[in-house]
Amino acid sequence: MPSANINEIFSGISLKNLPLEQVLYTLLTLLLGVVVIQILLKMLRRIINRPSIEQRTQRYVVSAVRVILWVVLLLILADQLGIPTTSLVALLSVLSLAISLAIQNVLSNIAGGLVILTTKPFQIGDYIDTPSGRGVVKNISLHSTYLNTDDGQQLIVPNSTISAEKITNFTANGSRRIVVTVSASYDAPTATVRQACLQAIAATEDILPDPAPQVLVSAYGDNSIEYLVRVWCKPDKYNEVFFPLTEHIRDAFNEADVEMTYPHLNVHLMNR
Repeated sequence: MPSANINEIFSGISLKNLPLEQVLYTLLTLLLGVVVIQILLKMLRRIINRPSIEQRTQRYVVSAVRVILWVVLLLILADQLGIPTTSLVALLSVLSLAISLAIQNVLSNIAGGLVILTTKPFQIGDYIDTPSGRGVVKNISLHSTYLNTDDGQQLIVPNSTISAEKITNFTANGSRRIVVTVSASYDAPTATVRQACLQAIAATEDILPDPAPQVLVSAYGDNSIEYLVRVWCKPDKYNEVFFPLTEHIRDAFNEADVEMTYPHLNVHLMNR
């Protein structure tokens, strides 16, 4: 807004000639307003102080309400001092619009952060997959979510990105399935292959008994039969189960004399 227009808004306002009674009345209003704000904020804290609402969400709500209440009180005081509140509201609206346009990305992240903190699709310590990457949630701020990735890096994802896209939470259900795909020769009986896989499962620690492990025939390839080995584990034990299980399957196949085939071409030479 041009400076000339601002001068027009506040033209004719003089605080020097205010009656003493009006000044005292304004100070009394300020005092009462501060007391009322404190009472309202205390009541608000009691209302939202619930286990279902995180502490950070409670603090954000209280801070936002505090700002609104102070703006209302300042407008009331300005009206008592003879300042045209209509012009002030118009000026504040223009300033708010300008600020909103300048920080619209920040505001969208804040809105996303409020959605995350309210709906709780994940919590600190959960292992999640986001459009920007996957990792363990270490912190959730009003602007961003901080993840520790599998390779030891810190990934900072804007909350607007997370709240607008699909999120996979590997921790929420308390268990996670591991699927290992193996191939075996057509010459190996299915029962022998299954028994070797079950032996590898028994040799692997941290596998949950419920749901029970499964060994299934999944496909018939050109050179081998494909099997799926399915087991369940705690979400934080995924790597501790997956890699040892893969090694134990190879050892069990060797002990059972099961050939783990690979693509090959047989060439037959014929004499004429």
